[in-house]
Amino acid sequence: MNDIIRKIEQDQLREKALTEFNVGDTIRVYANIKEGTRERIQMFEGVVLKRQNGGNRETFTVRRISYGVGVEKTWPLHSPNIDHIDVIRRGKVRRARLHYLRDRIGKAAKVKELIR
Repeated sequence: MNDIIRKIEQDQLREKALTEFNVGDTIRVYANIKEGTRERIQMFEGVVLKRQNGGNRETFTVRRISYGVGVEKTWPLHSPNIDHIDVIRRGKVRRARLHYLRDRIGKAAKVKELIR
């Protein structure tokens, strides 16, 4: 990659590092929501299905069940719209992508907890 592009992307990374999390973890994402002139922080809690790419283009997808319907949101990791991320529990998984959770409901859609 060109050195100029690498330098620009390095400047766009967050200085304050977000919490370390992996695929399978249950996290709570606090996102800034703008409604007209007002601004508020909205929470989204769910299981991390995947993390992809790297550098300032890195994104992660979180899935949760809301009123019986699966909802997935994808955020850029270095987005200024993310206030902070809390890790609720660590998941024990053996895959980088957890797309198989989309077909499961109830207790079958749970990820085992990683105990350290």
